[in-house]
Amino acid sequence: MEGLRRIGWPATAAVLTAALLLVMVPQVTSIRYIVGSDKGWSPNVNYTIWARGKHFYNGDWLFFVYDRNQMNVLEVNKTDFESCNSDHPLHNWTTGAGRDVVPLNVTKTYYFISGKGFCYGGMKVGIPVENAPPPPASLPEKSASAGLLSNFRGQIFIPTLLAAAAIWDACVLL
Repeated sequence: MEGLRRIGWPATAAVLTAALLLVMVPQVTSIRYIVGSDKGWSPNVNYTIWARGKHFYNGDWLFFVYDRNQMNVLEVNKTDFESCNSDHPLHNWTTGAGRDVVPLNVTKTYYFISGKGFCYGGMKVGIPVENAPPPPASLPEKSASAGLLSNFRGQIFIPTLLAAAAIWDACVLL
């Protein structure tokens, strides 16, 4: 309370307005996938089946969990992926901890293998990354006045009411 008194009304209003704007910004979500789920990045896992049915979007993350003393995580091109060639990786994601995070920040198909012979045992996965789909279109409105009222209530009135309540509360505390 004492801090609010010191910073004054204009600063309090600015902070509350900024907080309100943050609440109104649409939420962007990304997903962190543990490669291989509970089996992790290990031999005898069919990673093609693991990846099937999942949608990987630009901004998602892959989390590789493995035995750091035996395996690694290499990003390779399609040819090296198909032949399990680890001689010239595009990127070595191995950090030495056995807990490697790979950002999927380009729309393309990523190809990962484990070198040291493990690729021949199936430790390889291709991850097609796509752009996130657009948000769903709103349902058609029955009348223009209903749409205007709905828009006014959802995007203007409620945030304004919340802001006014927060400002009122801040004034009462002063």
